Amino acid sequence: MLGFSMIQLTKQHGDKLDKELRKNLIHLYKPLRRTPCFLHRSIEKFLEKNKKFPVIIEFEDEDVFYSAFNKVDDLISKERHCKIKHEFKSTCCCSGILTGSAIEKVLTDDCQIKKIYYDREVTALLDVASPAVQARELNELGVTGEGVNIAIVDTGVYPHPDLTEPNNRIVAFKDVINNRIEAYDDNGHGTHCAGDAAGNGHSSESKYRGPAPDSGIIGVKVLNQTGSGSLSTIISGIQWCIDHKEEYQIDIISLSLGAAADESDCNDPLVQIVERAWESGIVVCVAAGNSGPDQRTIATPGISLKVVTVGAIDDFNTVNRSDDKIASFSSRGPACGEDAKPDLIAPGVNIISLRSPGSFLDKTSKSSRVENDYFTLSGTSMATPVCAGIAALVLQTHPEYTPDQVKQKLLNGTVDIGLPVYVQGAGYLDAEKTLESMEGQDKERENPGVPK
Repeated sequence: MLGFSMIQLTKQHGDKLDKELRKNLIHLYKPLRRTPCFLHRSIEKFLEKNKKFPVIIEFEDEDVFYSAFNKVDDLISKERHCKIKHEFKSTCCCSGILTGSAIEKVLTDDCQIKKIYYDREVTALLDVASPAVQARELNELGVTGEGVNIAIVDTGVYPHPDLTEPNNRIVAFKDVINNRIEAYDDNGHGTHCAGDAAGNGHSSESKYRGPAPDSGIIGVKVLNQTGSGSLSTIISGIQWCIDHKEEYQIDIISLSLGAAADESDCNDPLVQIVERAWESGIVVCVAAGNSGPDQRTIATPGISLKVVTVGAIDDFNTVNRSDDKIASFSSRGPACGEDAKPDLIAPGVNIISLRSPGSFLDKTSKSSRVENDYFTLSGTSMATPVCAGIAALVLQTHPEYTPDQVKQKLLNGTVDIGLPVYVQGAGYLDAEKTLESMEGQDKERENPGVPK
């Protein structure tokens, strides 16, 4: 009966362990053929007490959060190699490092635990995008995202001239990874995303410009130099946005990252935290993922029904939409049963945006450099901040809108290009049509009863 205790643990408490953690516990010890039988249990016991697992612990409900949290903290403080790292009261969770034996203790000691998740890896999801979504015409009319702030929760933001000239629009910076104060981006992905949403084209005579060139940017670094993070670092970054929403007027969160979704659990910690942000009044735009063309490949937290989940279309570097096709890599729905996802699609192939000099991507993909200040990348990562930029245009014209209202306007402003709903959602995002639909509804409110 090799691995007896961990196998028994997963059998007795399997409903409280996510799939990834169950797998890791079951395979904690793999005996070698030449290992004497009498040593197996001793080796396994040693691993149970010493092998560490990064986890997120979800408690039953908010009313018991602190009492349950304190009990768990007290229990694991007596265990070697174990510690609590962060607490997330808004989602009744905490993150920590636990051994197998510590996991067994907190599950069997009535700590009011709802579920324990493996704190798995989350990664970044890798000149015509703005014109293709019809944003330039609105910019020329003064709809530029002014007065609206977008949080880029990603690898950081480099102070690129297109964000800092003629005025510095980097409103705030939070570094969950290295706790640095000044804005930076050692990967390059987050800087590109910031430009996709709100670059003003200062270094290219407005050639490479995002849809919201006057919006403020809040950089929240939750991914490391190679573009990787964990569930807990992402939750920490989004929680920071919720906590500082009023201080920095955080109106929109753009999330160009994700992890493989477990369809048996459609309410994982990432889904919970983005929905708390939504409920706090922040519009959340999330990348669908880059695992297409297969169905049921939407990444988490894009599986959330509340947020705006964005797929990618290939505009073939033309403003004319007649040749546009869905990007082969763009993840397809449905998500969590038969839920329709993505919500809409936006340009995400060969998007030219801001370069972060000396960053990981800059060094490893030199061929992607465009001129001296720009860089080209593809992915639903790029489509997502384009959508966030258009959401900023909606909020500039209607700052009173709730996230639900903004989402509805974005959906109303799409163009059906004849693809299945699990591929295109409502359709191809169109900024001009979005604003037109809003104006039409405003006129109806001003003149009720007037025939259309």
